[in-house]
Amino acid sequence: MTTNTSNNLPSEPVDPVLGANIQNDKPKKRGLIWVLILLIIAGVAGYAVWRAGQPGLVATPQGGGGRGGGGGRGRGAFGPTPVSVAKPHKANVPVYLNGLGNVTAFYTVTVRSRVDGQLMSIAYKEGETVKQGQILAEIDPRPFEVQLQQAQGTLARDSATLANAKLDFDRYTQLLAQDAIPKQLLDTQRAQVAQLEGNIRTDEANVNNARLQLTYAKITAPISGTIGLRLVDPGNIVRAGDQGGLLVITQLQPISTLFTIPEDALPQVMTKIRGGRRLTVDAFNRDNSKKLASGYLLTVDNQIDASTGTSRLKAVFDNKDNALFPNQFVNVRLLVDTENNQTVIPTAAVQRGQQGPFVYIVNEESKVQIRQVDQGAVDGETTVIRKGVEMGEQVVIDGIDRLQNGSTVRVRKPGEDQFGEASGRGRNGRGRGAGKAGDKAGGDKAGADKAGGGEGRSGRRGGGEGGGRKQ
Repeated sequence: MTTNTSNNLPSEPVDPVLGANIQNDKPKKRGLIWVLILLIIAGVAGYAVWRAGQPGLVATPQGGGGRGGGGGRGRGAFGPTPVSVAKPHKANVPVYLNGLGNVTAFYTVTVRSRVDGQLMSIAYKEGETVKQGQILAEIDPRPFEVQLQQAQGTLARDSATLANAKLDFDRYTQLLAQDAIPKQLLDTQRAQVAQLEGNIRTDEANVNNARLQLTYAKITAPISGTIGLRLVDPGNIVRAGDQGGLLVITQLQPISTLFTIPEDALPQVMTKIRGGRRLTVDAFNRDNSKKLASGYLLTVDNQIDASTGTSRLKAVFDNKDNALFPNQFVNVRLLVDTENNQTVIPTAAVQRGQQGPFVYIVNEESKVQIRQVDQGAVDGETTVIRKGVEMGEQVVIDGIDRLQNGSTVRVRKPGEDQFGEASGRGRNGRGRGAGKAGDKAGGDKAGADKAGGGEGRSGRRGGGEGGGRKQ
């Protein structure tokens, strides 16, 4: 009888000790291993989070640890955040109004000829500064000299006629006293003398007019200022009706600036002006990086621009160094008041959120607290705080981007950078921060050299002074 032995053999291998199916047990072991690995990772992450909330248990590196190696940027991966702080102080804070303006010449004159004639010569250089009354150009004077001579000749002739008429009048007066002539003849002579006296006045006016035309032939500067580019060359015929003119003179000392401020700020300015105060005005360049000149407010326009809601103001500057030039764009700062004995902090400490401005206050436990503040006037790098900060408290001014309410911080020492590192961190200034990790991992010099880059390579790889020898 033939027996089928193949049916008696097991289809899968069996563990000889446990009697279990080996192939079916392998997937279960792999699943247990992965679960165990995930539990270990979760435990390590939880431990790290727990240590991050315990600042007293986190050791802050004292060596040259840098930005890498140690696992995190700064001194200690989960240590207190290094910050810079400042304390409020009392100060007198000026209150400014800022505006945009354009420089304008205090006076601008287009010089034109007042008589017709040929331009013979010019007595100035383009761009030259001239004084009032200085001769600038000359028109051919000969026609006006001839007119003067004619007027003088007419005056001489009429003067002689008048003298003869006066002699006849005296004779007629004596004859009338002797009753030798009729009275009508004397009256006629009197009228003739008066007529000739009128002619004399006309002749004198003609003489003066001819002299004036001769004076106009020499063109002089009506104001003191700077001459622009020449508009007419010598040899051309110029006329009194020409619209272009011969040249343009602009007065640069003093010089004025027109600028605008919001209409809401106008009452504050008008109150000071009506009180007789002269308000100081400073002019800055386009990017506010340099102060160009200081002057004073001259006047305010008599109406508000309805399209922009602003008011125009005019300021005057001495401009002794010619720092301002006509049509130049400037940023204007108008001093309207000074707040005395105010609490001020650096402007960098003031942040803005949905509920308004706030600051980070460092308490006695080296933790930061968000404090809402009532912000006042801002003067460049300082800000007035009317309420919210007390004298003696510390406000964070640097490192704010890594903070939140309740964060543990460490006040940065002088010479440390934003990562809490000393200024001299090795040859190239970039330590990798693994020195101390090497000491803790190896516990000896070999371990420190291996992790931290070696004692002699601190400048290149260790980034500190030995890269992990200091415990």
